[in-house]
Amino acid sequence: MTPSDPEQSTSPRPPGHVPEPVAAPSAARDALVGGRTPLLLGVVAVALLFGLWGAWRVFAPAPDSPQAQLENRERETDSQRRQIEQLEQRVATLSRSDQISRDANRDLQSTLAERDEEIAGLRADVAFYERLVGSTAQRRGLAVHSLRLQPQNDTAWHFTGTLTQNLNRGAVSTGQLTLAIEGTRGGKLEKLTWPVLRQQANAPGMTYSFKYFQQVEGDIFLPPGFTPVRVAVRLAPRSGAPIEQSFTWADATRDVAPATATP
Repeated sequence: MTPSDPEQSTSPRPPGHVPEPVAAPSAARDALVGGRTPLLLGVVAVALLFGLWGAWRVFAPAPDSPQAQLENRERETDSQRRQIEQLEQRVATLSRSDQISRDANRDLQSTLAERDEEIAGLRADVAFYERLVGSTAQRRGLAVHSLRLQPQNDTAWHFTGTLTQNLNRGAVSTGQLTLAIEGTRGGKLEKLTWPVLRQQANAPGMTYSFKYFQQVEGDIFLPPGFTPVRVAVRLAPRSGAPIEQSFTWADATRDVAPATATP
């Protein structure tokens, strides 16, 4: 066998020997780079954090610097402004609630006053009916229970006379009612008769017809410059003598005017 034969140039290997693999150069480089990548990333992250911290230390205002104090004052001002707005809202809400309560209370007081007036009127009506038709009522003949005068304008007045009788129960009283007013004008005493008060010559009286009571209403007119003092009511029944009762002008212009005299 010649030296040029490959089989003869190969040195013999001992039995059981395993040849070691030879790594390629590119694979070894990749393995080296891959192992260093996490370390490089950690170094970069630490550097960035250190840089940010350094920048904050450089640019952030010191705690005692005017800029820091100004920022603190601005934050405190904003907080106080929000608190003031909340308090103002609460005050507005409470004020509105208080106004509503006041309005409701005023309406309630007005309603109670109206109810008191109604109750007083009903009690007066009950007392009137009790005196008129009650078991202990005093028997009286035809009479003027009350007279009320209400102004309509400077010269016109509306009168309401309440007539009663319980002497003859079931009997009908029929007749006419007229008024006459005494007073002064130009410093002199003067008496206005029914035609003058009605501004109609031969004016007829107001007719009434009832068993127990009736309200007779009408209008009268006072001349300018006349000051009334007393009102006389005259009842002329269809049968029997006329009846006249007088009322002071002050009593007649109140809510209920009792008779001052019964001739």
